[in-house]
Amino acid sequence: MASRLFLLSLLAMTCCCAIASDPSLLQDFCVADKMSQVNVNGFTCKDAKDVVAEDFFFSGLHVAANTSNKQGSAVTAANVVQIPGLNTMGISMVRIDYVPKGQNPPHTHPRATEILAVLEGSLYVGFVTSNPGNTLISKVLNKGDVFVFPKGLVHFQYNYGTENAVALAALSSQNPGVITIANTVFGSEPSISDGILAKAFRVDKKTVNCIQAQF
Repeated sequence: MASRLFLLSLLAMTCCCAIASDPSLLQDFCVADKMSQVNVNGFTCKDAKDVVAEDFFFSGLHVAANTSNKQGSAVTAANVVQIPGLNTMGISMVRIDYVPKGQNPPHTHPRATEILAVLEGSLYVGFVTSNPGNTLISKVLNKGDVFVFPKGLVHFQYNYGTENAVALAALSSQNPGVITIANTVFGSEPSISDGILAKAFRVDKKTVNCIQAQF
């Protein structure tokens, strides 16, 4: 009897965990109502009778973005902010432009796996596995090549060639989020203690302060 109760309890816990995951759509769509004052995980649904084609449309990924910045790259997003119809769909995409030697610096997407395709140029890309391995998995990509960055892992892209490069990426979230490592660690407000960062990066406080000044 005790073993049966244990198995039933285990089954109940498993079912609860399954139910607690993101549910599948229970309707055709849930277009984000950005005017709603209700706070939910995502966006509330716009009334179906008010939905129009523009809620599922975005134009702009054909346009090269301004790469005049320190990193020499620019991201054009097409997520739920630009396309309300993506709400609850669990998908989005971006265009990334790179000048020669430009990069999309080490960053993570806390809510999404990314699959990237090179449209023009060549890119050196990679990601690093989690502790304790911290293994760099990298490859040079050319036009037409595709690479996957697993969810949550630190990854990057660098324009390996002498011409501008363009990539298109799909992400497994309507709002994947982005955490750029350098900006987060050295550019937080308020700043992380220079003593903590000096110990973490095994450098002196003067070096940390010099890096923080760049952000």
